Amino acid sequence: MQREARQGRPELSRLRDPLEQDSEAPLFVATLRLRIPPDLWTGGFSERHRALRLEALNRTDLTEDTSISDYWISGHPPGAWAAEIESYADVVRVESLAEVADGCLYRVTYRNPPVVYAYRRLKLPIQFPLRIQGGFITWEVVGRRAEFDEVLRFARSRTKEVSVVSIRRRPLRSHLPLLTESQHRLLAQAMAAGYFAVPRGITLTELARALGRSKSSTSEAIALIEKKLLESALQPTTAPG
Repeated sequence: MQREARQGRPELSRLRDPLEQDSEAPLFVATLRLRIPPDLWTGGFSERHRALRLEALNRTDLTEDTSISDYWISGHPPGAWAAEIESYADVVRVESLAEVADGCLYRVTYRNPPVVYAYRRLKLPIQFPLRIQGGFITWEVVGRRAEFDEVLRFARSRTKEVSVVSIRRRPLRSHLPLLTESQHRLLAQAMAAGYFAVPRGITLTELARALGRSKSSTSEAIALIEKKLLESALQPTTAPG
């Protein structure tokens, strides 16, 4: 997978420099649906279990080429899919977190797919949640038309099965990333310290001390992060309009 990620990078040379784009162009929201390449774990896994629904809730950089994300997967008891997910070539590690509604949360460490490098190049935030089922992913692109055209061109270079579900204008404010920059940073620090591991690798008191924060403020900040992620996982999927 790492080899494939590097092979995908030359394609980024065709992406325009965001600084060259018209900063006054209107912002809009476009919804894309495309087949996930089978060499990515989300593609192979969701194709094999077509009745399951997956939602990618976030993404945090661990290294330049490795990320960590929380996924909600419908049905089955906690941990049921951990071994299978970890068997995919692009997956580094899987943790089973908790049962949520009619599914479970998994934390997956994986080698970056080429699209991550494309978004970095364009300096666009990835909008969460990303919804996955039956080998297809649906996600929203928020940006200017030129930026969307570059994302669409890149997607079509990866798979022939790409469709634009909808294009509409909405206030950008309602489509900002789920977590603030400080929340992303705290989440990454807590994950790296092993706070969300099962069993925990560090206590709340130890985490707060390591971060130079009070135990109460750390607890409240983590609770707010968890609330946002769980609300996103439980948000019903609406028909595009």
